[in-house]
Amino acid sequence: MGGAQDDDEADEHLVREAEKIAVALGRMFPGLCEVVLHDLRDPQHAIRVIENNLSGREVGDSATELGLARIADPDYPGVLQNYPNRFPDGRPVKSTSIGIKNAAGRYVAALCLNLDVSVLSPVTLALSQLVATDADHPTQPPETLRDRNARELRRAVEALSVERAATPRSLGRADKRALVRRLHHDGWFDQREAAQTIADLLGVSRATVYNYTK
Repeated sequence: MGGAQDDDEADEHLVREAEKIAVALGRMFPGLCEVVLHDLRDPQHAIRVIENNLSGREVGDSATELGLARIADPDYPGVLQNYPNRFPDGRPVKSTSIGIKNAAGRYVAALCLNLDVSVLSPVTLALSQLVATDADHPTQPPETLRDRNARELRRAVEALSVERAATPRSLGRADKRALVRRLHHDGWFDQREAAQTIADLLGVSRATVYNYTK
């Protein structure tokens, strides 16, 4: 019993020390580089620190695909350096992710740096080496810099409503049906409580939402 508790305390100490590094790095590059510390012991609420918030995520948000890969595989690379990425609004990003293991060899945290390359575009020629990403990384980033929960679903609903020059509740029946079918096609209904969230946003019942998917 004591051994397990000691291990938990050691892991927590490790994560707390990493918090100090994340905060210090973020304050060194204000407005330019987002620094995120993920607690991989709690993937549903992984984000412990986020400095220079450029991706719209929050403390308590879930782990990215990269974090989940490290949780599943202790042999996953400890460092992914300078890979191309994108923020949710499309801005190009240069990312580095550093996995942090405990004494038992299990990933307990990850420190991620996301450099906003778009702000450097006026001086791209002079800074070409800084914004360059490694050529051996795949075109598809290994993660998406967004939280995959109800808040992101709300943003998707609002964005689709804006395309129709309306708010979610002011959409007509046909537009609501089309919006729900689009969300269903894009896989949003795989999320827990997605139908209820959509129903609340559109001002209809949950049963109506399911009928719209048919």
